[in-house]
Amino acid sequence: MEQVLMKSRFKRVCVFCGSSSGKRDCYRDAAVELAEELVSRKLDLVYGGGSIGLMGLVSQAVHRGGGKVLGIIPRTLMGKEITGETVGEVRVVADMHQRKAEMARHSDCFIALPGGYGTLEELLEVITWAQLGIHDKPVGLLNVDGYYNYLLTFIDKAVDDGFIRPSQRHIIVSAPNAKELVQKLEEYELVHDGAIPKARWEVEQVGLNAALQAEIAR
Repeated sequence: MEQVLMKSRFKRVCVFCGSSSGKRDCYRDAAVELAEELVSRKLDLVYGGGSIGLMGLVSQAVHRGGGKVLGIIPRTLMGKEITGETVGEVRVVADMHQRKAEMARHSDCFIALPGGYGTLEELLEVITWAQLGIHDKPVGLLNVDGYYNYLLTFIDKAVDDGFIRPSQRHIIVSAPNAKELVQKLEEYELVHDGAIPKARWEVEQVGLNAALQAEIAR
């Protein structure tokens, strides 16, 4: 029976993930399954540019399936995160800040696979940008075998204790598998609650370069 392909609201998906594969097969399987889901929906991949770990698995699987791949990597990490051949297009940038801004600029939504400090830092930054109204792109957690349960518990605790508004808890969506997560992102509706409107932010913000800010929000 032929599957009917629904038109996606997205063109490019940014995937944050580890330069390690982790110790369990389920993490590697999830990276490949996510890649296959993106390919099935004709979505292009934007990622951190590495060829090792989960980064390598997801990029190679998307490329193998015929999808477009854009990797963005700081020059200083090329020797650490690239071994052998890369796939698709790899753009070299000056530093981590430019890497994250470029990944955000070229993406319509964000997905975090399991990863370490770097993955968490990238994830929390795009969540914070959404909280501040810098962008309105959906953010999803691929909660493979409960990997992010403790992070979600922490976020719920922050809501309960008044550090995160209840409506802002819904900036992030999560699911245990790729198919369910991507569908949730497709159905995501932004809730405005105290965020600074993008136009006002671009005029009043001080900490970020205004031109870079406009690129991130585009």
